[in-house]
Amino acid sequence: MTSHVAKVVVLVTLLVTAACTRNLPVASHSPTPFPSPGAIAWTACGGGFQCGTLQVPLDYSNPGGRKISLALIRKLATGPVNPASSSLLINPGGPGESGIEFLRGDAAGLTNLNKHFNLVAWDPRGVAASTPVTCVDAPTLDNYLSIDSVLDDAQEKQAAIQADKDFAAACQRHSGDLLPYMGSANTARDMDQVRAALGDSKLTYLGFSYGTYYGEWYAHLFPTNVRALSLDSVVDPSVPANDSVYGQVVGFEQNLQAFLADCRARGTACTYARTGDPGAKLTALMTRLDSTPMNVGNRQLTRSLAMTGVLQILYDQSLWSYLDQALTAVDRNDGRLLLFWADFYNKRNPDGTYGNLFNGAYDSEFCLDFPAPTDLAAYDQLAAKFAQASPLIGPGSVYANLQCAYWPVRSKTPQGPLTVQGAPPILLVGGTNDPATPYADAQSVNRQISGSVLLTRQGNGHGSYGTSACITDAEDAYLIDLTVPAAGTVCSS
Repeated sequence: MTSHVAKVVVLVTLLVTAACTRNLPVASHSPTPFPSPGAIAWTACGGGFQCGTLQVPLDYSNPGGRKISLALIRKLATGPVNPASSSLLINPGGPGESGIEFLRGDAAGLTNLNKHFNLVAWDPRGVAASTPVTCVDAPTLDNYLSIDSVLDDAQEKQAAIQADKDFAAACQRHSGDLLPYMGSANTARDMDQVRAALGDSKLTYLGFSYGTYYGEWYAHLFPTNVRALSLDSVVDPSVPANDSVYGQVVGFEQNLQAFLADCRARGTACTYARTGDPGAKLTALMTRLDSTPMNVGNRQLTRSLAMTGVLQILYDQSLWSYLDQALTAVDRNDGRLLLFWADFYNKRNPDGTYGNLFNGAYDSEFCLDFPAPTDLAAYDQLAAKFAQASPLIGPGSVYANLQCAYWPVRSKTPQGPLTVQGAPPILLVGGTNDPATPYADAQSVNRQISGSVLLTRQGNGHGSYGTSACITDAEDAYLIDLTVPAAGTVCSS
């Protein structure tokens, strides 16, 4: 992996979806006064970073009640700080990704911004080093994440349904006191507490993928507290769940076909193509793993885990050579590389432990933000359409939202566009063949947020900052000195 920001950010969980509810516009809000946050006691924590914690209300309707901890990290500016905003708050998305891990791994890709800002990231509520949501032990999570997602017989379907129900019940048992207070609206309120604790009168923010949704919520709730929001790989809050999943099936299929076409064009330089057509071989591999998982040490590479590994690499075109290597190794009955990429995506550590991305952090946020349909028939009817869009990816995506159908708490916020009134221009960045956050989402949010500006990157892969110098320069100029690119600006990869 490189130090490029866009190369190591696993930004949006596969097939991030919106709720299957009516697209009702969410009412605008004025900032709600909360008690001033305490100061953050920063201490050195290695690698030139400082770490600290901030106490925030668990329930913002009762700000004097229970507090939870937000873990933060910062890298001090290498030059004079921007006089209008000393800090740049950063979030890598997910939901459920650790901002602390992100900044430690990717600060080198933010060198220009670090000349002007203290770089600050945090683990959102429910995530990692902040007060975390947890659900199950590692062996249970191993089983849960390896279950076949192509529910093509009654026994598999019932097993998957029961697994989702059991997981949701475990989350309620272990973190039920936290679950009602997750969701991006409260994360945006946390962001304003962080802004105030940092001493900035207005927020300067760089959000990737699901982090763009946090930014949209912040602009919705605190428009007059915005200095600059750069939202890269935009999540559209107005897209119904099934349409969102379908759009992402199409997007990943397009990126997969681009990889396969490149592999075929390179001939023997693509090792996976040396012994047959790569597309046909990949389809045959998934069929074989469905009936006979591949032993990898004391573990098994199932079809579900193999597909996770493939899709993880398809997030970023610069990683295509790794997909060639992993699939070639599987040809030789060696599933270690493909399982490595699945583990990387799932946040499984070499010792068998997990981060909490898929052990509560993701679901506790997403299931409140986008309440899923609870009628099983709403999922069943997707099968033919999804399979037509992608015979390989589509069948495993039909029930992508089912885990939220059984979530123990329901959202009280209607799904729909997030109105923004009184904020300065907001920069939106979208890639034309982004598989996880389709370009149409960025275009839609551009229409929803008056005065926003859409910057376009032509090319494959998820995320644009650090991938295109043109995009990176434009985002930097906006964040540093508020230079907004001309409407209609298009950059190549």
